[in-house]
Amino acid sequence: MAAVLACVAPGAALAQSVPTAGQAAPKPDLRSQLVEHEGTGNATRDFVYRWPAAVSAIPALAAQLAAERERLLAEQKSEWQTSLKEFAGEDCGGCTIRDFQKTWKVVTNLPRFLSLSVEVYEYTGGAHGNYYTDALLWDRQAMAAIMPEDLFRSPAALQDALGAEWCKGLKAERIKRMGAETSQVIEDDGIFPCPPIADLAVLLGSSNRRRFNRIGLIAAPYVAGSYAEGQYEVTLPVTAKVLAAVKPEYAAAFARAK
Repeated sequence: MAAVLACVAPGAALAQSVPTAGQAAPKPDLRSQLVEHEGTGNATRDFVYRWPAAVSAIPALAAQLAAERERLLAEQKSEWQTSLKEFAGEDCGGCTIRDFQKTWKVVTNLPRFLSLSVEVYEYTGGAHGNYYTDALLWDRQAMAAIMPEDLFRSPAALQDALGAEWCKGLKAERIKRMGAETSQVIEDDGIFPCPPIADLAVLLGSSNRRRFNRIGLIAAPYVAGSYAEGQYEVTLPVTAKVLAAVKPEYAAAFARAK
């Protein structure tokens, strides 16, 4: 999955406008929830952005999310205003309806890492909105936001460690959701073959809040199945093969599942 937040180099400060002499630097709005609604009828704009208390406890991370939130809000407002002008006076159903929701949640909170998932929903017109799940880690040691995949040696190493078990788990989930009689159809499905790990959200979890010992893999709609099937999620244990794929500098953050 694409990065959900522009990550910064270790120790890098959040970019802000430089104040003039005698002025204090502007402080970002660090509210953990922002909800906006405007418009009437078939011309409405809704925007929701939330993060948990664990994020607020890390001011540098909260500031980064706040900066992303303000950028996304400004983009949505601008695009909505453009649609109002473009479709003024037309009966176009959802052409002037915009809805964006982004909610961060804690997967696990370890001594070094805060592991987060994020659920995103967006409607910009058409038959339905789109949604997906992604992930992010805050590294307290480096004071930086990074992607979970960054803890592994390479995409190929992660694929080798998880790919076979992911495909096995996905097949079981699709059969469970669609019925056992579809087993052969799923096996021969050329439309939605088992996607690589690189196309999934990778969530690092823990059963003991000391080390990562399980990994959640989530496929958004259209990645592993039709929109009607929804997201697919498979949780796998950390095994010796997974540990071998971890970069040496992060090895202490992982442990085999018991």
